[in-house]
Amino acid sequence: MTSKIRQIKEWLIDYAAVCHKQTFVVGISGGIDSSVVSTLCAETGVHTHALILPIHQKPELNKLSVDHGNWLKCNYENVSISTIELTSAFDSLVDCFSFQENSSLSLANTRSRLRMISLYQVAANCNGLVVGTGNKVEDFGVGFFTKYGDGGVDISPIADLMKTEVWDIARELKVLQEIIDAPPTDGLWDDGRTDEQQLGISYKDLEWAMKNVDKDSKGFTTEQKKAISIYTEHHTKNLHKMNPIPVCKINND
Repeated sequence: MTSKIRQIKEWLIDYAAVCHKQTFVVGISGGIDSSVVSTLCAETGVHTHALILPIHQKPELNKLSVDHGNWLKCNYENVSISTIELTSAFDSLVDCFSFQENSSLSLANTRSRLRMISLYQVAANCNGLVVGTGNKVEDFGVGFFTKYGDGGVDISPIADLMKTEVWDIARELKVLQEIIDAPPTDGLWDDGRTDEQQLGISYKDLEWAMKNVDKDSKGFTTEQKKAISIYTEHHTKNLHKMNPIPVCKINND
């Protein structure tokens, strides 16, 4: 077991004990991040409740979620799996806003927020912590998450790991190879677009840009400068997600 896995496991165990919580609640999407996080939670021995939350889900993505859930159940006695079909709830919510045109982005974010509500509903009933699945480049680099959606969590065990580090841990934990090989996607869009298609850049290049954005660009190649530009654009646009909520400070003098 690598030091990173051991540190995360110990951190999860200690945090649950301090908070007097008995369960980790995590949504599993069939993606690499949620697969790694749910496995790390299971590794702690603390009861881990993994939720599959389909909303108009593409069959191939839902299959990966189910396959990972079955893999968890086969390998860890402290894991329970529930599937909560949210498609009708989502459709009913969208119908409430028929007076306006709903953009594809607003609908994608609504899917994410509906899942967050479901995770907290389950967590409230089992004295649980909602466990985040965001990695460092998404959470603190480009803000690639939904505010109060997948960004609404109690703890973030892999938020100090780059995406490539998450893949490395997935291999060590023996996560299903189909999940490791699958193109990363947030599963929020009807057309099944991947993360790379949304971001316009690979995670490897994003990580490089995040590490080098403040360096002198004189020696950078054209492609490296492009990576810096894309990273900076996303980072600047999404600062409102990563910074604390602005508060109007009142001067009482």
